[in-house]
Amino acid sequence: MFIHLGQDIAVLRKDIIGIFDLDTSTNSKRTRDYLAEAELKGDVVTITNELPKTFIVCRCPTRKSGKIIYLSQISSATLLKRAGQLPRFERQEDNI
Repeated sequence: MFIHLGQDIAVLRKDIIGIFDLDTSTNSKRTRDYLAEAELKGDVVTITNELPKTFIVCRCPTRKSGKIIYLSQISSATLLKRAGQLPRFERQEDNI
């Protein structure tokens, strides 16, 4: 199953390692350092013209690092819904 990340980018669900909210996760210096290092290596792809809300780490065997990081304008909650990974209490169909 493919997950649409924004613009014209869709990735296989099985290739997604993690979906992270930029507002909360970048409070950590380790996360900021991780993203800065990935950007220097050319592993970060911005797929929005707007302010990104989320970063998505994906497997990418064609890259030397084995991963690619997408910066997306779509919220982490929306991407998690698309991937079917929200906890049970947050799924819309369970609130009936």
